[in-house]
Amino acid sequence: MSDLLIKIPLVYEPLKQNRFLLRFPSDLGIQEWWVKTATRPKIKMTTREIQFLNTSTYVVGRYTWEKISVELRETLGPSTSQAVMEWVRLHSESVTGRQGYAAGYKRNCELEMLDPTGVVVQKWILVNCMLSETVDFGQLDYGQDEIATVKFDLQPDYCILAY
Repeated sequence: MSDLLIKIPLVYEPLKQNRFLLRFPSDLGIQEWWVKTATRPKIKMTTREIQFLNTSTYVVGRYTWEKISVELRETLGPSTSQAVMEWVRLHSESVTGRQGYAAGYKRNCELEMLDPTGVVVQKWILVNCMLSETVDFGQLDYGQDEIATVKFDLQPDYCILAY
């Protein structure tokens, strides 16, 4: 009976929100230590109703991978804004109006969850990520001394939970 009072066995270590790495391909120049926050992958699944007589059954329909929100710390050198803007320019160039091919701007990223010693214990492969809709270079305020940030959403084609 006393074993019912034990909450979590000590042999189990929970994953913590502050132990993660988000890795971008090296050609983008986005450093993993710039990452301040990121969301984990999320799937949106639809269901389809199959009606028959006076009842219904359901089956899975299409599913999509939701956007992954990322917030980066702004640094001077190398410039966070410059690295993100170079990736934006691969999508669409604001000066010339030229747009790139998907093969040129889509990149695979990796989201890794770490144990207390820094060993990767969960790895998501975010396949064919592109910047989605808004890249926000942040707000400025003379009354604040917070670190400036750059925010954007990644839209993966799909995600793989490797382990």
